[in-house]
Amino acid sequence: MSADRVRGEKGMEADASQSLKAIWGVRELIVSGAMQPGERLSELVLVKRLGLSRTPVRAALSHLASEGLVEAIPGGGYAVMRFQREDIVDAIELRGVLEGTAARLAAERGVTATRLREARQVLEAIDAVIAGLPGSARFEDYVELNAQFHGLMANMSSSSVLVRELDRVISLPFASPSAFLKAQAELPEFREVLVQAQQQHLAILEAIENREGARAEALGREHARLARRNLDRVIDNDGLRKSVPGLTLIVR
Repeated sequence: MSADRVRGEKGMEADASQSLKAIWGVRELIVSGAMQPGERLSELVLVKRLGLSRTPVRAALSHLASEGLVEAIPGGGYAVMRFQREDIVDAIELRGVLEGTAARLAAERGVTATRLREARQVLEAIDAVIAGLPGSARFEDYVELNAQFHGLMANMSSSSVLVRELDRVISLPFASPSAFLKAQAELPEFREVLVQAQQQHLAILEAIENREGARAEALGREHARLARRNLDRVIDNDGLRKSVPGLTLIVR
């Protein structure tokens, strides 16, 4: 391979890395509450805060506009989106539809023993985290493992189209499988919420393994409704609401 080609490939990898850093950085500023709904996003300010050049920041804003987190404004530039409660509900509902479809396709098309074993191992790890709550277990471990299981379930569908669309939906504000959970970590019933979610995980995997498409789909949709109940629990409780800065994006 020529030196020029090597340098070119390294340059493309660096550009991709900078673009991802910009996307993650701007998204974090918004959902953390550092940016307010309707606030204009200055490229120069973002460049300074993120320590990146203008090119990846500009590309990140365009990408986040396609996700629905920012919106183009007259005269150029972007502003932070304002969300209605119904917007979040719709995003959660859409995730449920897609995850239910993924579970059904997985059951109908069949899943390899290797993938099933990998999913079981993730669920066993989640069991261990839940068993350690409250106490030494880290909430961040649950969030990571939960995301892993949902990702495995999506990939079991053997549909790149479905996986891509699920990624898009999950990137919407508060539509991820673990959205709103951290705010509830101090509630007495928090562990029960995780136990219920884990029971549904196990039931979905069982339905997929048994090739029960309709049951897997129904369970996948029902599982997403836990996030809807978590949304209601957090947004209607002023104490919990304050613990999720990004909720300022939702107009009450």
